[in-house]
Parts: sequence; C-alpha cells; structure tokens
Amino acid sequence: MISYQFLLDAQLRPDKAPDFSAYPFCLPAVRHLGKLEFDPAVTFIVGENGCGKSTLLEGLAVALGFNAEGGSKHFNFRTRESHSSLHEYLRLGRGVRLPRDGFFLRAESFFNVATQVDQLGDLLPAYGGTSLHEQSHGESFMALLEKRFRGKGLYILDEPEAALSPQRQLAALKRIDQLVQGGSQFVIATHSPILMAYPEASIYVCTPAGIVQRAYEDTEHYQVMHDFMANPRGTLKRLLSGGG
Repeated sequence: MISYQFLLDAQLRPDKAPDFSAYPFCLPAVRHLGKLEFDPAVTFIVGENGCGKSTLLEGLAVALGFNAEGGSKHFNFRTRESHSSLHEYLRLGRGVRLPRDGFFLRAESFFNVATQVDQLGDLLPAYGGTSLHEQSHGESFMALLEKRFRGKGLYILDEPEAALSPQRQLAALKRIDQLVQGGSQFVIATHSPILMAYPEASIYVCTPAGIVQRAYEDTEHYQVMHDFMANPRGTLKRLLSGGG
C-alpha cells in the first residue's frame, strides 16, 4: 500500500555498528530504538529527563536535512557544534510525498534561530514582520506556529511548551490541528500533558527498557497531573512530609 505521509519510521541502520557504551547510543531512547513508526498526523515522544528523547529528535531532524540548532532546511548557521553523530546511524522510511514546508524547533537554541532570522532580514515577513527578539519567548513561539508554518509540512518540535502558558499551549494545539487538517505531520518531544492530549496521536514513552507505545491516560505525565489536580493539598502534604 502506498503511504502519503512524509515520515514513516526510523530505526538504527543494520550496516553500522554503534558503540552502545558511548554517547548517544547509551541513552535508553537510542539503545532500544527498534523500529519507531510515526503517526501520519502527530507523534509524541515523552520520557524522563536524560532518557534521550531530545537527542533522538535531533538525530531525526539532522537526518532529514534540518539544521542541528533548529530552523528550516535553508538554515546552515553553527553557533556551537554540539550535535551527536546519531543521524549517521539512522535509516528513515519515507512516503511518496515530499513536504512543501518543514521546520525543526528546539527550545534550547531558539534564541539562535531568532538571531539568524534578524540577520538575514528578508525572512522577517515570514515570521510575522516583527523581530522574534522583540517578543516574549511565548509570543515568538506562537508567531512561528501561526505565521512561519505554512502547511503541508513536516515539523519536528522539541519541547515547544517550554515558553508557553497553559492557555497558549491550548492555542498551539488548535494551530497544530489546523496544520494537520491541511496535510501536515508533526513529531513532538514534550513533557506537557496538555499537548499530549491531542486526539488520536501516537504516544511513545522512553523507558529504561525501551520505547513503548501507550494510551494517553496510561502515561505518567497524565497520571501525575490528574492526581495532583484532583487533590493538590493532599498530594503536597504527602510529598512535603516525605511520604512520596
């Protein structure tokens, strides 16, 4: 069957032998990668800090031709050469369609992307016409989603909630859905139970034993937030008294 989604799957190349005792292959998300199959619309990759989800997303993005620090495939700046060699070891399955647009957003280096947009000058109208540095972090993220993401694209987002209030996260979900309905595909690493609630998204959890697919309600992110919101005083009392 012919698939019309942009990115089908990712796995470690069988013809290359990584050193699983060395970074980044020692990270759980990479060591136990197996074959990761992407949803045609939205795929979430979640897990504890240090599990390797951001490294995995970076490897995917670079293997797809995006700049390691973020941006589109036309960005080639280097502030610091810090990305891993993972992209060299990934084999990607792709559909028959090519995306008309694409972007790699990583929260930790978005400042560098904003600086590059300012320096190039002629790109500014595509981002809403106002310097991203003259907006709050959250406003600049939303400008990216609402102005720069043009649709029918492949968008790789690493922790996009980092700058967004809960209300802005809901606004981001609405924009993501608009883009999905217009033929876009998203792969998102996140800690946000709000974003993860996107209907029918595929959710992969990075665990010490490997990457497993789970329903939204079965993720620790949902369960912790649900229990806290149901009884915040009781949760904090147990936590602060040493009860766990």
